[in-house]
Amino acid sequence: MALAGIVAQVRAHPVATVLELGSVLVCCLLFAGTFVLLATGAPTGRGDPWLALISVGVAFVLFWTVLVPLYERTL
Repeated sequence: MALAGIVAQVRAHPVATVLELGSVLVCCLLFAGTFVLLATGAPTGRGDPWLALISVGVAFVLFWTVLVPLYERTL
């Protein structure tokens, strides 16, 4: 697909493009964050960084499995 075709698709669906690119970014950040936290060792005390990583992952999963299907059903 030519670059002009990709640009036309992005212009036709700007919200979907933002959602998809945002999802890729969140996945990459979760992947990198997991390895950074694994390199620091097991959590001690409250483990706030691990809790933050898990919370972001849970929010991401809930967004795609609950909110997006509900939105699609209401259209």
